[in-house]
Amino acid sequence: MPRLAKPLTDKSIKNLKAAEKAQKVYDGGSGLYMYVSPSGGKFWYMAYRFDGKQKTISIGEYPAIGLKDARDKRDEAKKLLANNVDPAAHKKAVKESAKAESQNTFENIAREWHSKQAGIWVESHKDRTLARLMNDVFPLIGKKPIHAITAPELLAVLRKIESRGAIETTHRTMQICGQVFRYAIATGRAERNPAADLKGALTPVKHTNFASITDPKAIGQLLRDIDAYNGNIIVKTALQLLPYVFVRSGELRRAEWSEIDFDKAEWRIPASRMKMKELHIVPLSNQAVQLLKELNLYSGYSKYIFPSMRANSAPISDVTLLAALRRMGYDKETMTVHGFRSMASTLLNEQGYNRDWIERQLAHAERNNVRAAYNYAEYMPERRKMMNNWANYLDALKASNENKVIPIRANVV
Repeated sequence: MPRLAKPLTDKSIKNLKAAEKAQKVYDGGSGLYMYVSPSGGKFWYMAYRFDGKQKTISIGEYPAIGLKDARDKRDEAKKLLANNVDPAAHKKAVKESAKAESQNTFENIAREWHSKQAGIWVESHKDRTLARLMNDVFPLIGKKPIHAITAPELLAVLRKIESRGAIETTHRTMQICGQVFRYAIATGRAERNPAADLKGALTPVKHTNFASITDPKAIGQLLRDIDAYNGNIIVKTALQLLPYVFVRSGELRRAEWSEIDFDKAEWRIPASRMKMKELHIVPLSNQAVQLLKELNLYSGYSKYIFPSMRANSAPISDVTLLAALRRMGYDKETMTVHGFRSMASTLLNEQGYNRDWIERQLAHAERNNVRAAYNYAEYMPERRKMMNNWANYLDALKASNENKVIPIRANVV
């Protein structure tokens, strides 16, 4: 560096012209200099010594970085040197940190989390979860580094959903965001979950149960009405079978003949079609077996037990079953397709059956982490007898008249 180099001025910089060879023009003796390339480009650098070695750091291109800004950056570098920090190493660390922040946005991590979960979710839940994030969350905080998102910022996102009157969606979205934050914490990209701080900040969800008939006399009448239904035989049999097996509507509608073992009198629903992605066994009562054998004469040609009336390659829709109930006179406040599960759960519990048998037969998620891992064959002998007793109880209700009430307590295993 020339000892007598004069400080640069805005005018002297503008007057610098390209030469055949590259030039270094120093800003006094501060270590800051301008590099002028043969093509005319002007770039700021700073020369310094660190740990006994001569080093150089790039400051930026002129005129985007003017003289004052270049000197400010030089002074910042000198402060680092005074604290025994290499400016070049510091610049690299800052750049890598900025790159990590750009990658560790809420949206990027949420999509990563979603892809990890997608393999254990049913398709509808997977799509619905991503749609909620894309529609309501990503537009507002998706580009922010996940570790920088605060509870008030997340609350603002949720308040916007809440303002539409979508209270349940608001709570479900908060749960989804909470899972994303927990995933970020587990993978070392966040330190806390702001969703946990929002407990009590949202309008509570008003829980409503699926309409269901649980009065024994009314159940008997419902079963008689189903038997008297004069619509399509496929639809009628589906409704006749549903009380005996009380599976979810989608599990029943998409049932395939290959899943039925008449010799063992059981129905094995593959994990891919179950809400919790676990194989589920449904013991079939004599009544259920008889219904399926009779229906096989009508739909045995199809892979589906309950093929659509419009296309044999597809199953009947949930709307079809619901419409049949409505035609029988059961409105949405009285009975739903899902209500057969509530019916079975309520009465089996009242009849004194072991709660674990009932929950396992309903294929509910295991909520107690202390309990043993999920076992699809757990309590199978007890469940098989319970299902047969339940079918006989339903038949007794169906055969009873209005003046005769079947005792609520059935034969407990």
